[in-house]
Amino acid sequence: MTRRHRSMQRPACRRPEPAERSEAIKQSEANKQEEASLNDLVEVRAGIYHDSVSLMRVSQALAALPGVAVAIVAMATELNVGLARDAGFAVPPATPGDLLVAIRAASDEAVREAAAELERRLAAREAAGTGPREDRPPRTTRSAVRAAARSAAGEATVALVSVPGEYAFLEAADAVEAGVSVMIFSDNVPVEQEILLKDRAREKGVLVMGPDCGTAVIGGAGLGFANVLRPGPVGVVAASGTGAQQVTSLLDLAGVGVSHLLGVGGRDLSAEVGGRSAIQALRALDADPATELIVLVSKPPAPEVARAVRDLGLGTKVVTALLGPGQDDLTAAVEKVLGALGREAPEWPSWPAPAGAAGEEARGGEGGPLRGLYSGGTLCAEAAIIAGTGEFTDFGDDAYTRGRAHPMIDPALRLEALDAAESGVVLLDVVLGHGADPDPSARLAPAVARACGRGVAVVVALIGTDGDPQGLGGQAARLNEAGAAVFTSNAAAARHARDLATATRPSPGPQMGAL
Repeated sequence: MTRRHRSMQRPACRRPEPAERSEAIKQSEANKQEEASLNDLVEVRAGIYHDSVSLMRVSQALAALPGVAVAIVAMATELNVGLARDAGFAVPPATPGDLLVAIRAASDEAVREAAAELERRLAAREAAGTGPREDRPPRTTRSAVRAAARSAAGEATVALVSVPGEYAFLEAADAVEAGVSVMIFSDNVPVEQEILLKDRAREKGVLVMGPDCGTAVIGGAGLGFANVLRPGPVGVVAASGTGAQQVTSLLDLAGVGVSHLLGVGGRDLSAEVGGRSAIQALRALDADPATELIVLVSKPPAPEVARAVRDLGLGTKVVTALLGPGQDDLTAAVEKVLGALGREAPEWPSWPAPAGAAGEEARGGEGGPLRGLYSGGTLCAEAAIIAGTGEFTDFGDDAYTRGRAHPMIDPALRLEALDAAESGVVLLDVVLGHGADPDPSARLAPAVARACGRGVAVVVALIGTDGDPQGLGGQAARLNEAGAAVFTSNAAAARHARDLATATRPSPGPQMGAL
C-alpha cells in the first residue's frame, strides 16, 4: 500500500504491509533477469537457521563471484520469498524457519562454483560452534551469566539478546530471572510480551532495554549500533535508536560527552507500554553521580505518557526531545542541552552539493517530488514532519527487516529505491558507528552519482562522530563528490530537501527550532 499525501496533510513514514513489494526492487531484479541467462539454482533447506547479518554477507560474497547475476541466501520469510519470486525464481513452498537459496548465473559452471562457495561458507559457520566442550559458547542466556561470573572478567550485569523476534521473549526472560538487565536488539516481539518482561524486570530490580532497541552506551561500552562518543556529563534515555544517535553525535561534535545512553525500545512511551522502562532509566540516571543533565528522546509519544515522565520530580534537569508537530526537532533539543550546560551551539558541519555536479540543473527551481528513503524510524518521522510534503519510507520497519539485515547494515533495498528515482529530490540518512555498514559510501556514492546524472537532487543526513570507524569526514567527502548535499543535522537536511522540492531558495544555513 502506497500512501499519497495531499498538500494540507503532514506526511508520515510509510509503514508497509508485510506482503508489500517495492516496485523499484521488482523493476531492478527484472532487469537483472533479462540480462542474465536462465541458469538458476533454487533450494529450500528445512529447519536450517542462520542470522540475517551472516546470510547477508554470504549473499554479497556469492554475488561478487564471476558470472553470478543474483544471489539470495536468506531465511524464507514472506518478504524474502517475495523478493526471490519477483526476481523470477521459482520458489517452492517454504516457512520462515527454512533457509532459502536462490542463485542465478551466466553458466552452469558459475552456478556450481557459487554453490560450492555457499557450502564452504555455511560449513565454516557451523564449525565455529564445535570444538572441546570447555571452548563452546553457552547455550542459554542464564548459563552465559553463570559462565561470566566464573570468568576472569567477573560478574555480568547486562545481557544482549539478538535472535528472531519469536524467540526473544524466552531469552530475555532468562536474563531477567538471572538478575541482569537486558538489551533486546530483536524486533517483531509482541507488545504483550514486552509488558510482561518490563513488569518482571521492575520486580527484580533490573532494566529491560527494548525490544527493538538499536543502541545503548553503558559506561562507555557501546551495544548494538553505537557511535564512538567521548565521556561526559549528559545521560540519555531513548525510545528511539537513530534519534539517540543523532542527539549524541551532535553533542560529540559540540565537544560534549555522554555518561550513559539507555535505549528503552521504540514502543516504551506508547499508551500500551506506558513508559515502564523510561521511568526506570530516568530514575537510574538521576541517581548516577556522573550524570549532570538528562535528555529524553522519543518518537511521538502518547500524550498521557509524556506527561507522566515529565512529572517524575527528578533532582537532575531533564531536556525532552519528544518529536511531534509544534515540538523541538532533535537538533534544537541538542542546542537547548548545550545552553543548559553554558555552551554555545556550533555551526553544524555540512557540505553543499558541488556546483556543476550531475543533476545540478534540476536544483535551479523546478522542484519535484520528495522521497525520503530512511533506515532510522525516528529520523524518518522527524524529516516527514519538517518537510510537510513528500513520501517517506522507513526501511528499518519490521516489515522490511523480518528475516533480513537492518538497512544500516545492508543498503540493498534503499539502493534499489534510489536507482528507481527519475526526478525530484531524494532525502536519505546514513548512520555511522559500530555495527553499521563499515563503508556505506562505497555502495551509496555510485548510486548517488547515477541519480544525480538523471537529474535527481540527493540530500544526505550523515549521522556520526569523528571517532566512528567509518570516518565522518571521509564518508561526507565521498558522498559530496558524488553530487549529494550532506548535513550532520537531519533537521537541516530535511529543510534543505523540502526547499528543493518546493522550488524555493534554500536557507543559507540550518534554522533549528520548532518542527
